[in-house]
Amino acid sequence: MSTATLPISSVNSVGWPSGTVLEHYDPEAERVSNRIDEALKQEAARRKEAKKREVRVLLLGQADSGKSTLHKQFQLYYASHTLERERPSWRPAVYLNIVRATRTIMEGLENEVALSIGNPPDPDFPITKGIQDEVTRMASTLRPLIDAESILSSELNGGLSGRASSYARSGWQTLISPRRNSSDTLADLTPGARRVVELLREMRESVETLRRYPLVASLLARRKMRIEESAPYFLNNVNRVCHPDYLPTTEDILNVRMKTLGVVEYSLSVQQAGRDYTWRMYDVGGARSQRHAWIPYFDDTTAILFLAPISAFDQQLEEDPKVNRLEDSLQLFTAICSSRLLEKATLILFLNKVDLLKQKLQNGRKVRKYIPSYGNRPNTYEEASEYFRAHFCQVQRKKDKTHRALFVHFTSMLDTKATHLVVADVANAIVRKHIEELGLA
Repeated sequence: MSTATLPISSVNSVGWPSGTVLEHYDPEAERVSNRIDEALKQEAARRKEAKKREVRVLLLGQADSGKSTLHKQFQLYYASHTLERERPSWRPAVYLNIVRATRTIMEGLENEVALSIGNPPDPDFPITKGIQDEVTRMASTLRPLIDAESILSSELNGGLSGRASSYARSGWQTLISPRRNSSDTLADLTPGARRVVELLREMRESVETLRRYPLVASLLARRKMRIEESAPYFLNNVNRVCHPDYLPTTEDILNVRMKTLGVVEYSLSVQQAGRDYTWRMYDVGGARSQRHAWIPYFDDTTAILFLAPISAFDQQLEEDPKVNRLEDSLQLFTAICSSRLLEKATLILFLNKVDLLKQKLQNGRKVRKYIPSYGNRPNTYEEASEYFRAHFCQVQRKKDKTHRALFVHFTSMLDTKATHLVVADVANAIVRKHIEELGLA
């Protein structure tokens, strides 16, 4: 039967067959269609408005440059209630930092003792038979604590093994969320964390002995042992951390070092210029093997917060001991400045860890020994920090074809008061640029 001879009774109640001569009009169908069209328009307008109020921020930089700590400072400044809610879940991370520091120091001592056997004595610190025996006793005593690291790491990374076991999986806090209704703080912990804190209580005197052992200070002073920057802080606070009612302080959380696998997305609600903005911050793994994961997040980026730890002028990459860390930061910054995908993003540079830079220079560490181009410039913080700043600015001038402004800040992420001034300044600059680009000014 052709559509031209279709009886009116056969016309669908929500409309009519396509291509027919209109013999029937259904007003209810039109009202439904109009409501759907209006709902689609409203949804499109809502998404457009939400887009205007969404700020996408990339935290970039090599591993251990301070990206995660910067995010914590943003969280502390704009959403401190969320940090308060998370506070109990940071306990296992604190315990892991202490165990990791203990293992690193113990391995350094054992390695030095092994090297001393059958070799001429070290004139700076001769290792006697008595020292060898002491190190062996300490290693035996602390072995259960060091062995417990793998269990706790597995809980934080979701069961990964091998080299990846030193990392925490993105979203690690959901794996160890405490039961807040429990009155027993130990019952709130995962089995691995509970085991570690029990061992720490038993062995805190041994951990304290290890921390104060003279050979440790000698190896650190002669750069024959490297520990994480936060290790002394946590080792100095073992007694407090072992307390049954321990709850991490803000300073504890800022000092925690967690190597995260993959990309971590944070969402913050930020009120600026009389408007509410949703900040989506992406903290990406800075190790060389993870940098390929950055590119998908380059699209529609509002701002790049690039962190370069200028205190690392005398260090090499963990992944490649032949590469100076400051040189790697410069190379990485060059790639960011050259990227066509990021050329519209606001570019903000944090020359970070200035507190450690000052400390190293005061202790007599010579910049020119590690950066030959530094030449005979004075070995002062003022001269060195300006030299590093000039190099990064020169890279941006040469490689950035858009000639955009570069905002530079000297920072120490553990200095909350000073960092919050920078956070507010940076946030205002980003939102102003965002408003200008969208024509909302």
